[in-house]
Amino acid sequence: MSTVGDMPPLVPDSSADQFPRSKSLPRQSPLFWVAEKDRYLRQLLLRDIQDATGRTLLVYFASTSDVRAQISPGDDAYFAEMIRDAKGGPADLLIETSGGFTDATEKIASLLRSMVPDLRVIVPCRAKSNGTMLALVGCEIVMGTCSELGPADPFITINPTNVMPAQFLINAPNVDPILVQIATHAIKQTAALAKALLSSGMLKGRDPNSIDAVVQALSSRQTYPSHGSVIDADEAARLGLTVTKLSPDDELWQRLWLLRCMYDHDLAKMGGLKIFEGPTVSNALKAAVAKS
Repeated sequence: MSTVGDMPPLVPDSSADQFPRSKSLPRQSPLFWVAEKDRYLRQLLLRDIQDATGRTLLVYFASTSDVRAQISPGDDAYFAEMIRDAKGGPADLLIETSGGFTDATEKIASLLRSMVPDLRVIVPCRAKSNGTMLALVGCEIVMGTCSELGPADPFITINPTNVMPAQFLINAPNVDPILVQIATHAIKQTAALAKALLSSGMLKGRDPNSIDAVVQALSSRQTYPSHGSVIDADEAARLGLTVTKLSPDDELWQRLWLLRCMYDHDLAKMGGLKIFEGPTVSNALKAAVAKS
């Protein structure tokens, strides 16, 4: 991670301006600025962090309490627009998500690889399941004491009210052979994605057996017994991933955590599902309101 030795202190002295700060009036009309002030304040802090790291900061923040906020088809268009803010230069991607569809994750990973050759991924709190797959796109993962990744073993939808881990279907007796085949291919797809990302990214040049071990751990239940198992920064490093762990009193980490808290608060306040944001681009998706 970029050095933070020259970063201004998070809490300035009483004579200094505090975040947020400005003596100039916003260029937007007053009514528009007030309606959009939350994102303007987020982007102000976002640009402060960029100044400290020398890298464009992009944010994909999804609700982890609403299943409608999972990684899904259609996210790729918002990612493509957001990634343009990096202009092909080095970038950090801050993510929070519980995961989602593997096909959609593959598309987003492809976009990130082709449009941001120098990418780091920041996980302030959680990037679970296929969110972990997105974390593997980067050359390294920046984490803290509150950060967690998780296994990406796939689930199969039996019916709208019954979703089962693919691994369970393969090993359970008297299961429809078609479901077993679907589950087998789902596991193969996840393993292939993880291997492709690792072998061409953060673990490039490593022994193939060590890469296979990481893939096996993430795509099955053999290492982590639960889909919600916590892979913290230390465990991720033990697993073999390239991790930079920032301490709670690190000034850059404090700014990242403040930004993460702003997204969490603002998303809940707006009743939103996801935010895709960069220094100039901002898109928020809200849940559709049911018609009476």
